[in-house]
Amino acid sequence: MISSAEATRQIYWNISHIWVMYVLLLPTAAIAGYGLYRHFSRWRRGLPLARFDRPAERIKLVLKHAVAQRRTARNFYAGLFHRLISYGFVILTIATTVVALDADFGTAIMRGNFYLYFQSFIVDIFGALVMVGVGMAAARRYLKRPKQLIYTDEATLILVAIFLLCLQGFLVEGWRIAATNDPWGAWSPFGNIFARASRALMSVEAMGWAHWGTWWFHLVVSFAFIAWLPYTKMMHIITAPLNIYTANLAPLGASLKTIDFEKTESFGVNSLKGFTWKDLLDFDACTECGRCTAVCPAHTVGKELSPRDIVLQLRNLMHEHPRDAFGLISTMDTANGNKLPASTTPADHEPTTDKEARKPLPIISAVPATSPIALWQCTTCAACMEACPVFIEQMPKIVDMRRYLVMEEAEFPDSMQDAIMSLEKRGHPYSGTQATRLDWTEGLNVKHLSETKDAEVLLWVGCGGALIERNQRVTRATAQLLGQAGVRFAILGREEKCSGDPARRIGNEFLFETLAKENVGNLNKYEVKKVITACPHCFNTFKNEYPQYGGKFEVYHHSEYLAKLVAEGKLKPLDGVDQKITFHDPCYLGRQNGVYDAPRELVQISSRQSLIEMERSRNKSFCCGGGGGMSFVDEPAGQRVNQERAQEAIDTGAGILAVGCPFCLTMMEDGINARKGERDMKVLDVSELLWEASKPREI
Repeated sequence: MISSAEATRQIYWNISHIWVMYVLLLPTAAIAGYGLYRHFSRWRRGLPLARFDRPAERIKLVLKHAVAQRRTARNFYAGLFHRLISYGFVILTIATTVVALDADFGTAIMRGNFYLYFQSFIVDIFGALVMVGVGMAAARRYLKRPKQLIYTDEATLILVAIFLLCLQGFLVEGWRIAATNDPWGAWSPFGNIFARASRALMSVEAMGWAHWGTWWFHLVVSFAFIAWLPYTKMMHIITAPLNIYTANLAPLGASLKTIDFEKTESFGVNSLKGFTWKDLLDFDACTECGRCTAVCPAHTVGKELSPRDIVLQLRNLMHEHPRDAFGLISTMDTANGNKLPASTTPADHEPTTDKEARKPLPIISAVPATSPIALWQCTTCAACMEACPVFIEQMPKIVDMRRYLVMEEAEFPDSMQDAIMSLEKRGHPYSGTQATRLDWTEGLNVKHLSETKDAEVLLWVGCGGALIERNQRVTRATAQLLGQAGVRFAILGREEKCSGDPARRIGNEFLFETLAKENVGNLNKYEVKKVITACPHCFNTFKNEYPQYGGKFEVYHHSEYLAKLVAEGKLKPLDGVDQKITFHDPCYLGRQNGVYDAPRELVQISSRQSLIEMERSRNKSFCCGGGGGMSFVDEPAGQRVNQERAQEAIDTGAGILAVGCPFCLTMMEDGINARKGERDMKVLDVSELLWEASKPREI
């Protein structure tokens, strides 16, 4: 240990009238407090939502993503400078608190080793790291200029203010060390550098005046920054941890809210009043990093949809015109003639009566980012949610607004309307198909649940698996593998109806609920306990959404169950294909439910070569473009999500693209055929690969 019992410094050296600091602190606290109150008062206008259960899990989430910043660190460069700035600020705040405790409460803790190691050395290092972080952030923002960032004067001022605060701190420290010949000055390495430079350039008297003036200027800038913070994007240092703490702890696939049709007067969301308090908190938590838009498949191929812009424009509406946004006064305030700008207020929403004037502003028509065109481009892949470092829930808000368009306005794409009408009339979304739900069973000994009492599992075929000819081969392969493994399974056949996933993601929540209740009732009638399905959308619905309607099932994606049978030795693949294979992660299987390994195990089992991963895989996988009802929409040429993904698969050089979803199979086959050129690339489900490796060989 170093002999440092007397190591310390005079806290307010060269400074008098300290009471002025506390006088200035009062308006600073009042201004900042009012800013915080304004945010809180806006959130309170949202609908209720339970998000404070399971506190231990929530604290763990905060430690992982607010403190350790795991999601922020996925982008190495941005994650690094963000950590330098944030951790540096934490240390500097602690150091300032220590000074206050020592000076104002007589704790005498700025002494000895603590003073040397922490208050001098560590604080100096972290202050310098903050400046390095600011420099890195500025270089990225003004030299590299990533497209996903929002470029505002506010962002520039924040960086300048942070840099200036740290620089002032080093100047004040350096002049004090130099003027007092501080024997412990070497423990403040960067302050000591300024001290040495000052000794060569300035007299002791000049350093004293410079120290005095800079100290007070530093105080004013610090207090101004604190007062300004709640009114800027820096508010995220408060809202981000709060938003992470109140995040949805369920899988992403369980993120959509239900509607109480008996009590709800209006279905879906077309105003800020229709959102929950958590949705409004989401808007304020946004850091404008643009990661959600950067990973959005629709935006990537050049469409209008931008999850970032939806959040930011709704936030701006909430901040700049809260009375109109929440319907507190008329759109035209007759008291002061203050009218919303033409870009925000539609011409056809001028109030004609007092009752109409108190209606909240309709966001779908008032906010450009939430135009119907943009809303109908979402594939509900949830890439935006998974990428967001502060756990904003963008996709559910899009679905909420779709619900309004579908159930209140009946305005949605014609092809989606055809799918919905087919669901209502025929129990499946494929209006043009002539196939039946039993065509795929031809030549196979597959039993109906009513015909067998000893079935272990229900094979839920799904609409795509039964009614699309190409996908029928997948269903046959799955059934044959189950039979080969000795699994006692059965099907519902003609009693099976759509799980309701397309209806829910398109926005017809009422139709989804009708199908869900009917399906759950039917399965409970047969006392089904275990379900296997090759469709990740059905898998997600059974696992995450049917429990709300009394459906308590043990649910397996077919890749999980087949991998389990292989591990148990009930399936013994004989030989695999001798081709390179790459695997496409279905959004509703991987990102939304965390199933990544099982399908890859089947691919590896079924191939004599190692699996080739695409550039975007697992939680970063790129959507096939078929979710959210988009498989029923003919996308514009040059803006097709499936072709973007297909090109990525082709670029791996693999001869086979493996999938684990009927929607992905259809979309990727179309995409590969459009992009492969002279290449020969097949698209196969993982069950087809396993069956090819497991089926009996002809002698």
